[in-house]
Order: sequence, then structure tokens, then C-alpha cells
Amino acid sequence: MFIFTKYLSYRIKHMDNRKEKNESDAAGSDYMHGLAIDAVIFGFHDHQLKVLLMQYKRSNIYALPGGFIHKEENLEDAAHRVVSERTGLTDIYLEQFHVFGDAHRADPAPLRSIMMANGFEPGENHWLLQRFVSIGYYALVDFTKVTPMPDRIFDGCNWYGLNDIPPLMQDHETIVKKALESLRTNLDNKLVAFNLMPEEFTMNDLQALYETILDKKLLRPAFQRKILSLNILQRIAKKWTGGAHKAPYLYKFIR
Repeated sequence: MFIFTKYLSYRIKHMDNRKEKNESDAAGSDYMHGLAIDAVIFGFHDHQLKVLLMQYKRSNIYALPGGFIHKEENLEDAAHRVVSERTGLTDIYLEQFHVFGDAHRADPAPLRSIMMANGFEPGENHWLLQRFVSIGYYALVDFTKVTPMPDRIFDGCNWYGLNDIPPLMQDHETIVKKALESLRTNLDNKLVAFNLMPEEFTMNDLQALYETILDKKLLRPAFQRKILSLNILQRIAKKWTGGAHKAPYLYKFIR
């Protein structure tokens, strides 16, 4: 449902200091309780659509990157912060796609086990164990520009292909599926796929991306006619492959 990186990092850092000057922040007073952000960060590499996932320390629990919203923070700013902290990027395409608020998604068990694995035993009424409504965002990033950045409570922050995603905590698998549905819907009406491409690409690269997202083959002539008719690409050069007569053209997206 959400990530409590800042909170638990604070607890670990000050575990031996029971007179913290900022104990109120550790109690979550700076956050909006009951509301969180979960981010599905998509990248495209080796003809695979990949998702960035976190693995918590000492728990073998996997989750989406996420976080809370500061009381004085705009929602969109919070979403950008969450994704930036995990990718190292600042220029990020973000799309809010769904709000997850079903009552049955409130399962405190994985959060309790994560906290206890890191040396902190929460009380029954701890704010992190209460019901949360999560706002889902998906981010589209250039895979080659991302530096996955785990926090101190994670064993890893890594890319996983859609067919290789491990079991995820709470309803995060549902969130990934919903994000993919939204991405497929927005391929044409918002032309979002270009955010997953490097600055320069071939038409074959672009078609491979569309086929991967849609999970189906596309006719090459029809696809090229459709994309070129949109007048959103600039042809810039030929990609050298060893034989000039076979070199495909390179394109870039006209923003």
C-alpha cells in the first residue's frame, strides 16, 4: 500500500537515542495520515517493459516505490519527490491513474514484520498500521538514465520484467496491472510512449516498444504510416550498422 522509508530510516538512525529532539516527526506528525502515494515506474530495455521494485531488508518483502505526503506539500510535488528519490531523475513524466481505497487492502501484517525486522515493535494503534488510501501514479523514464537508489531500509532497488515480478506486498500487483492498463489506453491519445525512449531511436525500436506494451504484433507498414502521419518525429540521420544501404534512419520526438 505504501512505503515508510523516511519514518523507519529515522527510527533506525536514532534507535539508541531515546531523547530525540524531533520525536514528533518520527511519530508522523509532519505527514497526512491515511493517505499515501504508490508509483509504478516503467522503463524499456532489451525489448522488455520493466518495473522498478524495492526489497525491504531482512524481510524478503517486495513493494512498489512509494511514500507519504507532507502536510504543507502539493500532491504532484510529493509524487515527483517519491519517483526522483528512487531514480535520481528530476525531469519525469508522471500520470495519476487511479485511487486505491478498498477496505480489504488495509493489511498491517507485512508492515509490522518489516518494522520488527528492523528492530522496532509498533503498538497496535501505530499510524503506519492503520488503513491507508493510496494515490497511484505511473512514471515513464529513459532506462539508460536511471540510477536505482535504495534507502537504508532496502536490500535492493532493481528493475524487473513484467513476467518476472516477484510476489508483492498488499495490493501492489493490482496497482501494477492497473497502471499497465492506463498506459495502454494513453499510448495513442497522449503519445506517452516517447517518454520511455532514448533521445534518438529507430522506427523498429519504437515499434518494438509499442508491441511490448500492447503485448501483440503490429504490421510494420501500417505502424510506420500511422506514426509518420502524426508529424511528431524528426528524421535526423542513419544508424550505422556496418552496411550503409541497410542503415535505418534515426528519429527523435518533436516535443
